[in-house]
Amino acid sequence: MRGGPGPVPGRSRVRPYSGGGGGSRGGAAAMDLHILEHRVRVLSLARRGLWLYTHSLLKLLFLPQRCRCKFFSLTETPEDYTVMLDEEGFKELPPSEFMQVADSTWLVLSVVSNGREPPGCQATGVTKIARSVIAPLAEHHVSVLMLSTYQTDFILVSDGHRGAWLAVQGSLCALILLPGQVRERDLPVVIHTLAGEFDIYREESGECVPITCDDVSNGFLKPKPPASPTLHPVQSPQTRFCVLTVAPDTLPAIATMLIDVLFYSHSPPWDAATGSQDLDSITFFSFSLIEGYISIVMDAETQKRFPSDLLLTSSTGELWRMVRIGGQPLGFDECGIVAQIAEPLAAADISAYYISTFNFDHALVPEEGIAEVIQLLQQRQEGGR
Repeated sequence: MRGGPGPVPGRSRVRPYSGGGGGSRGGAAAMDLHILEHRVRVLSLARRGLWLYTHSLLKLLFLPQRCRCKFFSLTETPEDYTVMLDEEGFKELPPSEFMQVADSTWLVLSVVSNGREPPGCQATGVTKIARSVIAPLAEHHVSVLMLSTYQTDFILVSDGHRGAWLAVQGSLCALILLPGQVRERDLPVVIHTLAGEFDIYREESGECVPITCDDVSNGFLKPKPPASPTLHPVQSPQTRFCVLTVAPDTLPAIATMLIDVLFYSHSPPWDAATGSQDLDSITFFSFSLIEGYISIVMDAETQKRFPSDLLLTSSTGELWRMVRIGGQPLGFDECGIVAQIAEPLAAADISAYYISTFNFDHALVPEEGIAEVIQLLQQRQEGGR
């Protein structure tokens, strides 16, 4: 399913990290690709069945050490709650008719700068990786999901079939790091596709072991040319969003408010028959707790309910508008969706903060640029007819 952009420009950096960024390989790659050891599941919880999971979700939200969960993300949309979490966290969720689980287990990759980034690279997010990551994977029929957080961006990549998947993680430092997930048996396709841009390593027992195309050549099959991707409609609600973080030790101070917002909020009417909603406003709240670092996306009105001195954002305090991709639920076996959004925005040098959910994709763009973004995406739609 899909694919897309990355980090928020101007975010205050909370997590020390060794930097990252995209760039063409002028004899030496400007970024390294590290295969980590996380295994992540992607699932949907029906709103009507949330009561069954409240205890487990509270444990994952506030007591991750009790379940040894290091990767947890919960996103509320009008349709459902999307959860991305590692295998330790997945054990906490009881199976039921209210849960749908994607047929994949994901590994995590990290894209980091190796210090050879060419000077003058100011692009961020989708602009940074559209040509070096998103477009090449789409051309090779590799499907992509994305999860942006305050500190980190994740790209989830598949080849459109069932099986184990691989995830790419990134972070924000002086430059940009980007992430994704790819099916393990299809790793040769990704390595052969991206080896010209990245030096690739696998982390084993804390050590980084180089991987070359020769290491996986026996498993590489030249992919079939992809069919023309479906051009999905986009919608833009009027809701304004904030991208925030909180220090982990202050999380208990906002716990009551988080519980109220996540479990007792009321969504605008959702018409399942037409797959549409009054998009003057939209219910959307995302909370991620990954390796001890917290990221929150909430609308500006909801932000007013929280103590302002505990919420951290960029120095400019920018607000974001949403572009919601898909008139009907998107499929996990479809590729090129993120590229449809990423490439026009990259050409216009517009950054985006991207969150894929179980049914739809969501790109957050700076509020002052929303009119230009809508125009660009409408031109894309008209050009594809």
